[in-house]
Order: sequence, then structure tokens, then C-alpha cells
Amino acid sequence: MEHLLDYSWKQFRDWFVSKGQPGYRVAQVLHWVYESPKISFDEMSDVPKVVRRELKKSFKIFSMQVASHRKGSDGTEKLLLRTQDGEFVECVLLRDDKGNRTVCISTQIGCGVGCAFCASGLDGIVRNLTSGEILEQILQLKCLLQPEERLSHIVVMGMGEPLANLGRLLGALHRATHKDGLGISARHVTISTVGLPNGIRRLAELNPQYHLAVSLHAPNDELRNRLVPANRRIGIQAILQAADDYFAKTGRRVTYEYVLLRNVNDRPEHAQELAELLRGRNALVNLIPYNPVQGLPYEVPDRRDVGRFADILSRMGIQVTIRYRKGSEIEAACGQLRRVHPEIVSKSKKKKKKKSAAAGQEPTGSSESSPTSDNTSTSDSVIISNDATVAISDHELQMYEATEDLPAEAEQAAPAKPSDQVSE
Repeated sequence: MEHLLDYSWKQFRDWFVSKGQPGYRVAQVLHWVYESPKISFDEMSDVPKVVRRELKKSFKIFSMQVASHRKGSDGTEKLLLRTQDGEFVECVLLRDDKGNRTVCISTQIGCGVGCAFCASGLDGIVRNLTSGEILEQILQLKCLLQPEERLSHIVVMGMGEPLANLGRLLGALHRATHKDGLGISARHVTISTVGLPNGIRRLAELNPQYHLAVSLHAPNDELRNRLVPANRRIGIQAILQAADDYFAKTGRRVTYEYVLLRNVNDRPEHAQELAELLRGRNALVNLIPYNPVQGLPYEVPDRRDVGRFADILSRMGIQVTIRYRKGSEIEAACGQLRRVHPEIVSKSKKKKKKKSAAAGQEPTGSSESSPTSDNTSTSDSVIISNDATVAISDHELQMYEATEDLPAEAEQAAPAKPSDQVSE
């Protein structure tokens, strides 16, 4: 059984045609999927029963199971999802007092960047998420909304390096922002990267109207090499040049994220050096007070130090904001998402052992081990994901953009209201 969300519109239409059905069935079925993700194929009342049976035999709408659902007192909710291959990924729903409902999604299982203060890379990286798995996180989180709530924003700031899985990410975002998909404004999407120059430039060439945020965290290479090990093969100047190219190409201001670690990178001299680094650039610095991660030695900065850091930047002509902390009580704040949860994983391993024993087989090796990295390659994708296959291709992007004739077909048979019944 295949994951429906991994199918592009074109692929799904071709499937219908192969079953002797008109292409407009795509619009009918996907209308249900995006509007009511929890609904089963059997409940899609305007779709003929024979088609529903075929869909039920061939596809599943959700491929991941909710292993854990945590709620915070500030309205934040976090899902730990178990993938079909037994791995885990986290995603978050954020609420604010302005009525915004933001989803924070992941692009990889684990992370290969290895930021010293972040939980996501503590256990390494297993693989990239598929386009369907990325989109599914948004739909799983949508299911948590109250009837009067609507998703408004997407931030790609969960587990993994988004630009190392760019093709699959853009496939998911294209459908999330398309009027025949979830219809979220592209201007309400932000992609956060550690700073992969090739990926930044590729994103600028494609110009999908999304916002770009660069996770800088240090004003010089010596400190950044310690905090963000991937920087040793990139360098701040290469990142800034790519970001400048992005601004020149798109006209959209780049945000630089900076996690403040007490007595590590939060001193006045760091603020002054950061201001000098960004001087003359149309940039916004987003200061993020550190969110504690169990087992790591870093501490939350003093509020006065955070204010002083922001004041120095502002006085030196740099636009600055301070991120309001949300979700920290359920470990859903920036830097706290992770793929390995001992209490969950141990249960999963026990189940696997029981199944193997019942089948008379030896238990397979742990799926937590990372693939062997190709240290001879210097491409952005391989450096961060250990997966040489994720380099973005024109074909991969076109596959998810083949929707030109979908609206026209939809006009022939627009999705009916739930009250409209079709028996055969």
C-alpha cells in the first residue's frame, strides 16, 4: 500500500486514468484530504463507491502513527510520529494571541549538522523524509485544530537541514501553498538553514516566495566552528555571500537567527562583532534565548544580557527582534526536538524482538545507526544528510508543479459538498 501524499498531482491523475476514471477525480479526492485529513476513503461521499474501494486497496492517507502527543499550557502541542520504517520525527503546532496558528515541521530523521546546543543532532541522522512525510506533518497538526481555527504559517525549523532535502521539501510546500492544496500563503512560509551556499542560491533561482532564515549563532568562524561543526567546511563569508545573492535575486530580506548561550556567545563583544559583520546588509537578527536540553552543558542567558545584546545591535543600525519562548515546558521550543526518546524507542525495540522471535528470525540491527557518509563529496546535500541522492533536480521539482490543467478539470466536476451522495 502506497502513501498517497507521496504522489504528485500528475502521478495521482495518471493513476486514475489507468483505472479508467476521469482526471478530475484528483480534485475530488484531494479536496477531502486537505480539508478533512482524518476522513477515510469510505466517507468521501461524492466519490463513486467503486473508486473508493480502489483507493482503499491502493493507498493510505497517513503513513505515520502518533507515538506521543503533548500539550503545553501556552497552547503549544507537539507530536512524536513513528514512520513506517520504525523511526521517529517530531513536529509542533504553535498558537499566539494574534490568532496565528503556525506549524513547525521537520525535513529529516535526526540531523547531520551537529549544532552543539541542539537536541536534533544528538543521535545523528538516519535519512531524509519523503515529500509525503513532510506534508503529512502539516496535516497531522491540522487535525489538532479546533473547528474555528485555521493554519496560517509554516516554519521549516524542526529536525534536519531543510536545504539538504530541498527537492522533497519544495514538493511538500508547493502543495501546502497551492490554492488546490492547503492554500497557505507562500509569504507565510519560512525556511531555516544552517547556511548551505548552493542550496541558498538554488532557492533564489526558483524564487518560490518563501522567506529565508540563516542560523548563524556566532559572529566569527572560530566560535561558529565550535557551535556549528558543519561550518568548518563552509565558512561564514561563503554563507553571507550566498545570502547577499539571495537578496539581490529575490528582494526579500534575510533573517539571521542567533541562539544566545550564557557566557559563550552573548557577550557585548559578540554583539559588536555581529553588528560589524552584518553592517550594510538589509538583514534582521532574531535573537533566541537558549532552550535547555538535558545532558548539554549550556545555560540560559540572563535577561539583562539578552536586552543588552539587542540594544548594541540596534544602536549599530541592525534590525533586531527577540523570539518569545513557546513550548519549552513540553520540549517543543527551538533546539529541543529530537528523534530518540528512550521510553518510546525501548518499547519499539521490544516489539521488534517479539516479532522476530515469533518468526524464528534473529532481530535485525538497530535502525538508529546512520548511513555511512561520503566524506569525499563536498556537495551541500551529502555534507549535511549523508545521502547523495537528495541533490535537487529539475525533474523532481517539475513533478510537483504539474498542476496547470487541474483547475480546468476541477471546473468540470467540482468537489461536491459532504451532503451530496454518490453511490456508484
